[in-house]
Amino acid sequence: MTAPSLTKSALRIRKAAVLGAGVMGAQIAAHLTNADVETVLFDLPAKDGPKSGIAIKAIENLKKLSPAPLAEANRAAAIIPANYEEDLDQLKDVDLVIEAIAERMDWKLDLYKKIAPHVSPNAVLASNTSGLSINGLAEALPEEMRHRFTGVHFFNPPRYMHLVELIPTRHTDASVLAGLEAFLTTTVGKGVVYAKDTPNFIGNRIGVFSMLATMHHTEQFKLGFDTVDALTGPAIGRPKSATYRTADVVGLDTMAHVIKTMADTLADDPWHAYFKAPMWLSGLIEKGALGQKTGAGVYRKAGKDIVVLDVAKRDYVPSEQNASEEVSAILAIKDPAEKFGKLRASGDPQAQFLWATFRDLFHYTAYHLADIADTARDVDFAIRWGYGWKLGPFETWQAAGWQQVAQWIQEDIDAGKAMSKAPLPKWVSDGRHGVHSKAGSYSAAAQADKPRSQHPVYRRQLFPDAIIGEKFDQGLTLWENDGIRLWTLGEDNVGIISFKTKMNTVNDQVLDGIQQAIGIAEEKLKAVVIWQAAEPFSAGADLKGALGLLQAGKVKEFEAMVANFQRTSMRIKHALVPVVAAVRGLCLGGGCEFQMHSARTVAALESYVGLVEAGVGLLPAGGGLHELAIRAAQSNPNDPFESLKKVFETVAMAKVSGSALEAKQLGLLRDSDVVVFNAYELLYVAKQVASSLAESGWRAPLYARNVPVAGDVGTATFRASLANLQAGYFASEHDVAIATRIADTLCGGAIERGSLVDEEWLLALERKHFVELAQTEKTQARIAHTMTTGKPLRN
Repeated sequence: MTAPSLTKSALRIRKAAVLGAGVMGAQIAAHLTNADVETVLFDLPAKDGPKSGIAIKAIENLKKLSPAPLAEANRAAAIIPANYEEDLDQLKDVDLVIEAIAERMDWKLDLYKKIAPHVSPNAVLASNTSGLSINGLAEALPEEMRHRFTGVHFFNPPRYMHLVELIPTRHTDASVLAGLEAFLTTTVGKGVVYAKDTPNFIGNRIGVFSMLATMHHTEQFKLGFDTVDALTGPAIGRPKSATYRTADVVGLDTMAHVIKTMADTLADDPWHAYFKAPMWLSGLIEKGALGQKTGAGVYRKAGKDIVVLDVAKRDYVPSEQNASEEVSAILAIKDPAEKFGKLRASGDPQAQFLWATFRDLFHYTAYHLADIADTARDVDFAIRWGYGWKLGPFETWQAAGWQQVAQWIQEDIDAGKAMSKAPLPKWVSDGRHGVHSKAGSYSAAAQADKPRSQHPVYRRQLFPDAIIGEKFDQGLTLWENDGIRLWTLGEDNVGIISFKTKMNTVNDQVLDGIQQAIGIAEEKLKAVVIWQAAEPFSAGADLKGALGLLQAGKVKEFEAMVANFQRTSMRIKHALVPVVAAVRGLCLGGGCEFQMHSARTVAALESYVGLVEAGVGLLPAGGGLHELAIRAAQSNPNDPFESLKKVFETVAMAKVSGSALEAKQLGLLRDSDVVVFNAYELLYVAKQVASSLAESGWRAPLYARNVPVAGDVGTATFRASLANLQAGYFASEHDVAIATRIADTLCGGAIERGSLVDEEWLLALERKHFVELAQTEKTQARIAHTMTTGKPLRN
């Protein structure tokens, strides 16, 4: 496979500047720094202390935020603090400037005038405004800069939300947009959607309308806020934060500001009467209850409990309401057409509420499609990527039966039940079965279906995020069993191993399957990639099978299973073709051990990697500890103990990395492993790496026969630190027993410091300690508890 050429749209961004060190600006700077883009963070000069004190404080605060904006905390030191009084000269060698100050047109225009003389003639200038006119902002710039100006709207939090809206002005050069799209997609890892220059663009225009419709119907059907959140979260394919918790997280003042922007700028919108903050929202803002950032909003914490605002009582009450039995049963129906039919027909107020919110969302989105977006695909992706919905509004409508739902919407409009009397656009009822088809997605402005973008950057996405009804080439199956599938995609002769188990856990079929697949690969292929069609990479070993063997007293069979696990890891490590692990999402336990033994790991930034066996009373025994001991010996042959200190803590405390970059710090990924920012590019990059290794004459590492170990002295040193933890009640007796066995394995057992052992010695130690631990009553209790509750047991 040849790499797609990006020469026509390449935008080389070595250095960036972010103007505004507020919540969004600082986090955008953090994420650019995650991506190894040198970034200067500007703000106003401080009145006291260092002139760049505001930016300095914002950078320091990044380390405290949750979820973490920085993929590793020490990256904060790489962000350069600056102020507008002393440091504007720094803009002269910046390739990208992102303005992210408060949503005041006059403030933004003043800032543009101030920076314009200092910005490089080749730099791209972008505004992160969430809804102000991009063309209006462009007017403040000198004419020669306008072709390099655009809107680039990140969603909060910028590291985690996939969506970035790209909003061109009438002057923006196509080459600037293409280059920026490639940069945002590959380097920063985002999903780019082009939006038209209308108030609030696509994501917030539709997303906030959906929240307003939900608020309106909450009152209409007299439902509690917590009941509505129970109805509008995972039950309908949306995030746990649902509606009102989302408002609290975003900030009720921010929510009110966005609503006001809609009211001020969309006077001709047929739904304009609803663009106002409800009385309860204004009341909370007046009291300073702005949501999560002030500790109280629609919800607040009362001791260990969460209480919710009851509007009628004007006070907080315990949060306990859930969906009614009837509505729960309807929402459990898998067929969307049947589900929507029953919601509309039901007399249950909760069902009527849900139908009404969907109806008005569909109505509004269809009515405004031509104004706000080029295609229905842009709308659906904007809502999915910016709001975390599983399906966008058009996809939901299409899945439920386009024409039937359209008829119901029209009936409700005619009966005066809908929020607006505005007619459905004619294209809705022109005999179509939806807006997404093989030909592409519908463009109301062009009155035609449009295919996906042909930008070269998307050739790197072998399996892009699919819109409803989209099918991609599933490749050619070479071999499969109940655990895995070995297949190829394209002509590059690189095999792909994908698991078939739930959560991609590892069982006997997976172990045997990997070994068989590698054997086939050695005969027929030049390289192999282990990649899963969906997250996680692997949640680890199948504990159910393991516990079953133990409870049946089948210790020999259990030990054989452990040995087979180790054999699989070693098969990966010593294969005659390079095996590359393509990791994204959770990569725990056995899954982590597989990637540790691969020739190279290619990990998406959002990879959460850990050897977590200690949490269930065990130790890593799929070769993980053996591999860490070998790496320690290779990095420091004279004193392996020095290299073991960090990894011992990582394993004994069952630490899981907060990112792929942090996994490198924890010693779970190697410095040579590759981090990819866009998860949809993971398979493409992994195949390129695997092919490159094969073409460069890769050979498996030699079997390690003379591994220097830290020995009994190393184990004793670790035990001394564990005694302190136990004395301070930070570790239970069983925690210490597990950690001691981990230390003994890493240090090579009860032998003299500096002794030389081979790989089989280390693997045997792993097996011995694992099998002995697994037979203890406390470990079996931990395994059973984790399987039942999904949470660790401290015993």
